[in-house]
Amino acid sequence: MPVDRSVIGKSTGRSKVVIERGPVAVFADAVKDASPIYRDPAAAAAAGLPAIPVPPTYPFVMGHWGTFPEMQPAADEEAASGIGEVLGPLLAGGGLLLHGEQEFEYHRAVVVGDVLVGEGRIADAYEKQSGTNTLTFVVLETTWRDDATGEPVVTSRTNLLVRT
Repeated sequence: MPVDRSVIGKSTGRSKVVIERGPVAVFADAVKDASPIYRDPAAAAAAGLPAIPVPPTYPFVMGHWGTFPEMQPAADEEAASGIGEVLGPLLAGGGLLLHGEQEFEYHRAVVVGDVLVGEGRIADAYEKQSGTNTLTFVVLETTWRDDATGEPVVTSRTNLLVRT
């Protein structure tokens, strides 16, 4: 089944996160980064940062750590169907979902205390042949903005692969 490219540009939803010191330190431990800037405000200040920063790959988990239900934007029914329109039929046909690639574009440092609003969209969808298998690539992009100013802080791109 060919990929439905009409979903490109569709929303994958919005969420609001609060960047907290505890999860940042736990994440730094998980990725084996012992730098004190991820734990100690004085070390972060000595490095010229306004607060404790997040490790470079932290935006991958931001949507799971620091989202409080009472802070979330109203659910967008259309957004929920965007990713489902692409992945649903592929997975229903027995496809195997893989995380293929992750990319982060920082517009400024993400630091403890930030409140960020993420808006996701389907950035691309395409297919490639690999032997007898068809690989479907779905690129998701989330732009995280400072809740107070609306300025972009970090853009995350995730490339999902479905092998059929």
